[in-house]
Amino acid sequence: QVPLKPGRSLMDWIRLTKSGKDLTGLKGRLIEVTEDELAKHNKKEDCWICLRGFVYNVTPYMEYHPGGEDELMKAAGTDGTDLFDQVHRWVNYESMLKECLVGRMAVKPIMAPKGECHSPAVWCHEASATESLTDLVSFLTVNVCVFCACVCLLYSYDWFQTDSSITVVLYTKQKDMNEELVIVDCQDKRLRAEIIVDDHSYLVEVDLNHAVQEDLTVTIVERVRKVEIVLKKKENIHWKALGQPLESHNTFIRRTDRGLFYRKCKLVSKTEVTHDTKLFSFMLPKSTHLRVPTGHHVYLKQIVAGTEVVKPYTPVLPCLPLDFKEPPCHAGAQIHFMIKIYSCGLFTQALDHLQIGDSISLSSPEGNFKKSQIGSSEDLFLLAAGTGFTPMVKLLNLALTEVSCLRTVKLIFFNKTEGDILWRKQLEQLALKDERLELQLVLSQPAKDWVGKQGKISAPLLSEFVKRSRKDSKVLICICGPAPFTDQGVQYLKDLGYSQEEIHAFTA
Repeated sequence: QVPLKPGRSLMDWIRLTKSGKDLTGLKGRLIEVTEDELAKHNKKEDCWICLRGFVYNVTPYMEYHPGGEDELMKAAGTDGTDLFDQVHRWVNYESMLKECLVGRMAVKPIMAPKGECHSPAVWCHEASATESLTDLVSFLTVNVCVFCACVCLLYSYDWFQTDSSITVVLYTKQKDMNEELVIVDCQDKRLRAEIIVDDHSYLVEVDLNHAVQEDLTVTIVERVRKVEIVLKKKENIHWKALGQPLESHNTFIRRTDRGLFYRKCKLVSKTEVTHDTKLFSFMLPKSTHLRVPTGHHVYLKQIVAGTEVVKPYTPVLPCLPLDFKEPPCHAGAQIHFMIKIYSCGLFTQALDHLQIGDSISLSSPEGNFKKSQIGSSEDLFLLAAGTGFTPMVKLLNLALTEVSCLRTVKLIFFNKTEGDILWRKQLEQLALKDERLELQLVLSQPAKDWVGKQGKISAPLLSEFVKRSRKDSKVLICICGPAPFTDQGVQYLKDLGYSQEEIHAFTA
């Protein structure tokens, strides 16, 4: 993120979109945009971008974009869908940019292949356009069916019933099955069960034939690699079928292609951590089975001033004692977030105004951190600035309770003042309990009586604190904080000789 000019906040943008001002320059008309036409609008003072087939005039949004004008300009006059998905596909741009909609991209005609070729994936005879298109459809259909057949050998589902229950069974060849790889929701007769397989997932999604009770039970049978979902019938009647398959039912695709799935969670507590940071605890629905993996985040979604606003947050534990074990995933489990409340922050102000019992939408987890990264390390260094401390909470718990090969665990925690240090007492107690943990607090605006380290992240400071316990020891360095902190830190670490594989930067 970059600092925005006064009067360029999200709330200011919402006011502008509701002012009635023509933000497209087309006086309310929607047009069909060709690639040539799109390419002409590639300047800051005249910038169009295509997202998923729709074209937006983002010129008036330039000064309001939290990532800065340069980030928007990377997609100026082009299709920016891939770039958008890499950076923040969770943002509801349709809502944010609806007043900037220029129109739809013109559909390009499909050109049929002609002439001879020698590839098995195309045709080996001259054909008419109609014949070639028919062959193309047939070829793709056959190959998609072959792929689906291969997937179904690895992932499939079945169901059976008793007088009072329905059991849905998901079969998988997935190794090391655990609760973090299974996400189940049952909302308004819609059953959605997802098994995570690296960056892909297998999904069963049906509109159930009959109503079921709110609570459900999920059992993972690791030995035979299957997942059992038990639903309680509302009426003791015989079901003739499980239900009507929905569009994504029985599919195995990349997770980023699925879109985000949300469920409503109720606020059950809100406690002060520091002068401007609070711990929010939400209750998952009884009809949801979800456990956020260590190092992963979720998105919170709320309607603010008539606009859908979404922000990423990393769940934390409710506290940090060494012997604390995260409660097992079960119906009605709680999920906790440590969130800084900004005086001018539209979303965090809305969060702070939530009352106990109010609901917010919470997405399924995302992230690319793997526990194995810690499991094979001997030295673990955690660099955090402000609320960049949040992913470090579960990392500390994992490292100190489950990873026996670690010799060194060091948290280097950057803040402005002593009053900004999150969970300071808990961290100091934790360091006393486990001799492997070293806590280093660094302040950029300390009081006169501060005797600890002062300054901001720098190469000299990192060279002092980030050192291998042995010359050839395996190191993992995790870093999280504001974008400038993270970017600078990663560069300093590389300058000090640490490889990209030894550094994990948390970004969302």
